[in-house]
Amino acid sequence: MKSSTPRDSQWLPELSSARSAVAVAAAMVAIGLVSRFLPHPPNFSPIGSLALFGGAMFASRRMAVLVPLAAMLISDMFLGFHVAMWATYGCFAASVMLGRWIRRQPGVMRIATAGLASSTLFFVMTNLAVWMKWYDPSLAGLVTCFTAAIPFFQNTLASDAIFTVAMFGSAALASRPVTQLRPLAQAV
Repeated sequence: MKSSTPRDSQWLPELSSARSAVAVAAAMVAIGLVSRFLPHPPNFSPIGSLALFGGAMFASRRMAVLVPLAAMLISDMFLGFHVAMWATYGCFAASVMLGRWIRRQPGVMRIATAGLASSTLFFVMTNLAVWMKWYDPSLAGLVTCFTAAIPFFQNTLASDAIFTVAMFGSAALASRPVTQLRPLAQAV
């Protein structure tokens, strides 16, 4: 049966069964959990990339949304919640939707565009939430909030770039057929 979503196997391998989809989802949640508990610079995390990649990888929208939100919810039970969590969780759900956009027509430009959009959306939405709760409700307060957040945005951009390349690159490599290896001398 032909899929209703066009896919380019160069970028996204088709998960062969529900069992393999669950295994990949569990591995992604585990990566998200471990990354949140290991020491890391502020906002340097693979969760945004997991959301983007999950949106592109999983046929099930439910599974795609579940991966980053499960990693966040489980880890936040130990790390703690804050009043602006709605913005954080909402941004990761939006990143899943950007991943769905990649899924329709995978390619380097689409992945890069969605990655940058995901990082920027996270920066804008979470900082608007922070501004509304903890800063003066004025233009000066907004500017102060966003200025203070620039180092965090740099970390978000860097981590999203690194983890997005790693995830989509690994998937692209995994989808290629394994060829017989030849000794280096014969290959030249």
